[in-house]
Amino acid sequence: MQGRMGRRGAHRHAAALALCCALVGAPLAAQAFLRAAPVSEMAAAEPQGSVPADTPASSAPPGAGNSAGGRSPLYDPTNPDLERLQVPREALQGLPRDRDDKIDWMKALRSKEIVPRGKLEADGPHLAIDLDIIMRNTREMPWVRFPHRAHSEWLDCSNCHPVPFEPRAGSTPIKMEDIFRGRFCGQCHDRVAFVTHRNCDRCHSVPQPGGISW
Repeated sequence: MQGRMGRRGAHRHAAALALCCALVGAPLAAQAFLRAAPVSEMAAAEPQGSVPADTPASSAPPGAGNSAGGRSPLYDPTNPDLERLQVPREALQGLPRDRDDKIDWMKALRSKEIVPRGKLEADGPHLAIDLDIIMRNTREMPWVRFPHRAHSEWLDCSNCHPVPFEPRAGSTPIKMEDIFRGRFCGQCHDRVAFVTHRNCDRCHSVPQPGGISW
């Protein structure tokens, strides 16, 4: 049990770290993700308790999410600069949301509300790969279209290849149970990117000949 939990925690940390790296250089709201707020500002708005990072600003109390009594385990409580970190609710405020009221990262990218850099140490666009992969081993469900472009606009190839996906079609069997448990696609989806629950059509988007459609 401890081993599984350890791996799950590592996956979540890796996903969150990848997202933060992608947001470096974002000129608008998402840039605040990495911006340190003044100590006086944080001290004046830090009640006890925590709120998930993507909680709508209208339903979250000011300063919630980074308070002394309920920080995410991703934070290092021994870091002397912890109180200077901007709370996620403030950093993500104003970004577009999807039908589940989660951050719609692709819409934010398309509208240029966030502009990922190609490299941390240099300006310039991130080079994306425009290649769709159709996954047909889906039983009676519509096939899955995997858009490389939507993913490679955020991430370098090495984030996914060769671990957890071998760069060869059909080499990596994926089950929904694995995704729900934070493996394969689930390293980001359900954690950083959109949730899979009630969103089957966002991946299973290619009807099989004579099969079901949405």
